[in-house]
Amino acid sequence: MKKVLALLAVLAMGAMALAQGAMVRVAHLSPDAPAVDVLVNGQRAITGLAFKQVTPYISLPATRVRVQVVPAGQDAPVVIDAELDLREGVYYTVAATGFLANIRPQVYTDTLAGFFPRAGFARVRVVHTSPDAPAVDVAVRGGPVLFANLPFPRASTYLSVPAGSYDLEVRAAGTTTVALSLPGVNLESGKIYTVFAVGSLGAGTLSVVTVVDATVLGGTQ
Repeated sequence: MKKVLALLAVLAMGAMALAQGAMVRVAHLSPDAPAVDVLVNGQRAITGLAFKQVTPYISLPATRVRVQVVPAGQDAPVVIDAELDLREGVYYTVAATGFLANIRPQVYTDTLAGFFPRAGFARVRVVHTSPDAPAVDVAVRGGPVLFANLPFPRASTYLSVPAGSYDLEVRAAGTTTVALSLPGVNLESGKIYTVFAVGSLGAGTLSVVTVVDATVLGGTQ
């Protein structure tokens, strides 16, 4: 993925001069789509974003913006064309989801501001973006279900858990059938995570992408 162009830096500076603005990141989660470019209000803003890549958060004005997605280095076809109403002080993940034939944007609100983990804990959520996988449970191996009956393309709420290493399983919802084993998932104290379930179950490419949404050194007391 190439760097964010100067356009977004200018937009961000303008937003910060007027107000805090909104914080937006973009995720490429369509398993059969090529690398893409993202246009903001008609200007190419992000280039060469490949499957499984998630950009950092970028400050944008809290207003309505038009987001278009095209194949990398091209102007057409426009595979996503959406208008987003961004709100002041809100964090968003804008994800390209589904197979290429019916690719569409999903906008997730990331509950970060004011919801930091206390010392010794982390916060984590799961986002189901595998278009041909059924609803899933995410459980600790040999332990409790942490996230139950999560369908495509939904995001769970954030869950506060003790920091540590977890052996997790992604299961067909309501069953013990394991679709994906996730050994040694390390959740550090004071960090907020999103775990994206990505890929195609039918193609045998189901996997996860884990990103840190925010870090609070030492956590809160």
